Order: sequence, then structure tokens, then C-alpha cells
Amino acid sequence: MADVARDARVSRQTLYTLFGTRDGLAAALAERTAQGFLEGAVAEVSRARTPRSALERAVAWSLRTAADDVLVKSALTEPSGSLLPYLTTRSDPVVLPIAHAIAAALVARWPGLRPADAAWAAESTVRLAVSYLLAPAGPPDLYAARVADLAAPLLHLR
Repeated sequence: MADVARDARVSRQTLYTLFGTRDGLAAALAERTAQGFLEGAVAEVSRARTPRSALERAVAWSLRTAADDVLVKSALTEPSGSLLPYLTTRSDPVVLPIAHAIAAALVARWPGLRPADAAWAAESTVRLAVSYLLAPAGPPDLYAARVADLAAPLLHLR
């Protein structure tokens, strides 16, 4: 907290007042970063031609962006592991808002989709994308296509 306060040019007391604890600060950082991913993924959905390509574009953008994101890199490599739970065991505050936003964007773009199907496909897509983020095994575009192939049938496209 002392290092963060120094770098932010505020007192440690200000950090404790605003965030309560180190975990509170980590949660706020995770939520802020998730908001950026939410906005980027929704933008990709809005550019897509089909619901399946929307899922693929959102995953590809997210994996490419995560590879360069300082906070995500820190979560994956930090020895203390204090940020990693926001991608694993305590991921709902990060994963669910992104999934809900993608589902809403899918239904807005393709009104014929059932909201429940869009919600299930979006949440599955986000959770699979996070798993590839945690254990990358190849190029983001390849895994984005595979995730989209798995999740698209959940949309029950007619």
C-alpha cells in the first residue's frame, strides 16, 4: 500500500479510506480492468456479422488485449497471487458483468436470440476465454475460433 500511495502521490491513509484494505484495492483494480474488457468485448460484438463471429471476435480481442495488460500479467505472475483469485476462485465480480454485457449486446444486435440462450453462451464463452488466458497453449485467434465453435450452439440459432 505504501508503494501504491507513493506512486499515486496520495497518503496511505487516503488509500485505506478509499479501499479499506489491500484486498479492497485489488478488487477495485480488477473491477476497473474488467470494465475495459467489457467495453472492448461489447464493441467487438457490435462489429460482428453473425452471433458466432461475435463470440469469436470478443474472445480474440480479449485474449490479445490481456496479453498486453499490466494488471492481467501481474495477476498471472505475481508471487503473492493476490490478484489471481479474480480470475479463478473469486472471478464472478469480473466474469459475470462481462458475460451479462455480451449477452445483452448479442440480443440487442440479433433480437431473435432468446435472452437465456445468449446469457448461457456468453457466460460459457467468457469462462472458457479466462481458462485460455490462464493456460495459453497457442495463438489467441485459434482459441477464439474454438471457443466460438463450442459456445455458438448454445445460442440455438435457427
